[in-house]
Amino acid sequence: MTFLPVAPWPVLLVLLVAVLAAIWWNPSSRTVPGESRATHWRLTAAALLLGLAAVRPAVPGEQVDTTAANLNVYFVVDTTSSIIAEDYGDERPRIEGVAADIAAIADALPGARYSVVTFDQDARVRLPLTTDTTALDAAVETLLPESYEASRGSSVTQAKDRLTSLLEQAAARAPERGRVVYYLGDGEQTAAEPPAPFDVAKGLVNGGAVLGYGTTEGGRMKATRSRFDSSRSYIKDPSTGEDARSVISEDTLRAIAGQLGLPYLHRESGDSIDPAVAGIDLERFGTSEQIERQKVLARRELYWPLLIGVAGIAAWEIGAAATALLQTRRRKEAGP
Repeated sequence: MTFLPVAPWPVLLVLLVAVLAAIWWNPSSRTVPGESRATHWRLTAAALLLGLAAVRPAVPGEQVDTTAANLNVYFVVDTTSSIIAEDYGDERPRIEGVAADIAAIADALPGARYSVVTFDQDARVRLPLTTDTTALDAAVETLLPESYEASRGSSVTQAKDRLTSLLEQAAARAPERGRVVYYLGDGEQTAAEPPAPFDVAKGLVNGGAVLGYGTTEGGRMKATRSRFDSSRSYIKDPSTGEDARSVISEDTLRAIAGQLGLPYLHRESGDSIDPAVAGIDLERFGTSEQIERQKVLARRELYWPLLIGVAGIAAWEIGAAATALLQTRRRKEAGP
């Protein structure tokens, strides 16, 4: 059996002792009636079960393959209002295509480190480099477009400085690691001035692609703070009073791709991800020692049956407290 505690052993031990002391070491614990003493023992059992669950006991499981690629993957994602324009697939928001492609790229490049950078009026690192695909999924699932009311226009190259800084830091720390960039957006420039060049230094980007979403017919956009909020009306064009439409600018996206030295791909629902990852060979970015494929022994976690026991005791105590409260109320209603 192995253990993987959620906190250092001394911390867990101190917490357990403190909980047990709170249960037993009080002035009334020596004179409590039998039922109350039984409650003390049940709470003690719950504390011990919870403490045991906190050290995460496990037994060896089956062997599974793991892959550690010597590669950093940076997703640069447009989160302006136009990213929820409804012209992806069956009139779905573009951001759904963005999310689907990020997941597909991560599946195609297993074992890499992934980072998410978003841009609208500002550029932000939403997810620092991590190998945790669950964290990547969560970061993408919770991407929110900028507030329509607060939007003052944005540049399609807003993320250039932030991305350049990340790439330079990564190259300085681990020059042997590959650095792949995926730019995902619609190319719509809403700032008053033309976009600045996306001129990242040569050698900082080893591959990737610029992925474009949207149509020339354009799509309507909900006036919303989130793609999950469908309660608001569509954004209106102030010059016509009609629903505004966001139109993809493939010329702008091709220009960004050229500046980064990457291919441009227009994305539609159902498209294969293969063209986006073509030419990215994991072996290219390191030696066999740096790209490790090995078998590791999985752990069969045993904490969850312990937590079920804790939940059972908690349910018992809640039921007992509710019964006692009901009996007390009935006695008061019955009177002397």
